Amino acid sequence: MQRLVQTILFLALWLAIGCTPPPPGGPAPATDAQRAELALALRAMSPAVDANEARRLADVAFDHPLLLARAYKITDSPFVHNIKVNRGEKPRGLCYHWAEDMETRLLQEEFRTLAIRRAISPVRPANPFEHSTVVATPPGAPLSAGIILDPWRFGGALYWTPVTEDTGHDWRPRNEVLREKQLRRLALAAR
Repeated sequence: MQRLVQTILFLALWLAIGCTPPPPGGPAPATDAQRAELALALRAMSPAVDANEARRLADVAFDHPLLLARAYKITDSPFVHNIKVNRGEKPRGLCYHWAEDMETRLLQEEFRTLAIRRAISPVRPANPFEHSTVVATPPGAPLSAGIILDPWRFGGALYWTPVTEDTGHDWRPRNEVLREKQLRRLALAAR
C-alpha cells in the first residue's frame, strides 16, 4: 500500500511539474554564458579535455535539441508528448529517441578528448519510470565522472548536470541495463 501511495504522489508531482508546455516557437537558444558554463564544466572533468572540443560539444548539445524539437513536433510537456508518441500521434520524442539522436549527432564530431556514452536510469521504487540520456565523459572514465546532456526533460531545452548531482536517477551504462533486462526476459521465458 505504501508503494502505491508513493507512486501516486510521485505521479501527481510529476504531472504538476511536467505538464507545462514549451514556450510558443519552441525552446529559446542558449546564451553565450550558458554555453561557456557547460564548456567549463566539461573541461573541469579532466585536464586532458581540450577547450575547443568542450566548446564545440556545448554548442552542439544546446543547438541540436532545438532541431530535434521541431522534427519531433514538440508542442506539449514531455509527459503529454510521450503519450502522443505511444498513441502514434507524434513521430518521435521519447527519452530514448532524444538520447539516440543526440548520441548520433555528437559522435559525428569525432571528439578525441571527450567520450559520448548512453545511460539509462532503470525503474526503481523512488522513480517508477525508466529514463535514457547521453553522458559526456573523458575517455576511459566511469559514467559517474561525466555530465548528463538531457534535452528530453524540457522538450528541447538542454538540461545538463554532473551525473553525481542528478539524484533523482540511478544512471548506469546503457549496455549494462539492457543486458540485465535480457537476462530477466530469458529467466522468465525459461519458467
